[in-house]
Amino acid sequence: MELPKIGDRRGDLTYVESRRHIPFDIARVYYLYGVPTDAERGAHGHRELEQLIIAVAGSVELVIDDGHSQKSYTLDDPTKGLYLCPMVWRDLRCFSSNAVVLVLASHPYDERDYFRDYLKFKRAVAESERQLP
Repeated sequence: MELPKIGDRRGDLTYVESRRHIPFDIARVYYLYGVPTDAERGAHGHRELEQLIIAVAGSVELVIDDGHSQKSYTLDDPTKGLYLCPMVWRDLRCFSSNAVVLVLASHPYDERDYFRDYLKFKRAVAESERQLP
């Protein structure tokens, strides 16, 4: 997602508004920083949570998995964010040494919303597809 950028001689400013730039109301904000370059974060999915992930400094690679295929994205521009819908597995890796990754989330933290086991996630994806009309 492209985010607005306002710039002048004093520098740049980018902002995000609920329901204007992203398709959900922001209920939680958190950020990752000081992550070793060889560390991996994420390794989970969500049942209902929506997120916008932005590398506000440095870069990070996200591997997104919908239960059928994977796609890799590199975030390295603070005016671009990656929207993650529910029922998507994510792995974050290849953090640059100065990376700061901002996450805007649609719900407060709730451990019951998480898939921490990839095989359970895949089974839930298959089950949800069987229930479609």
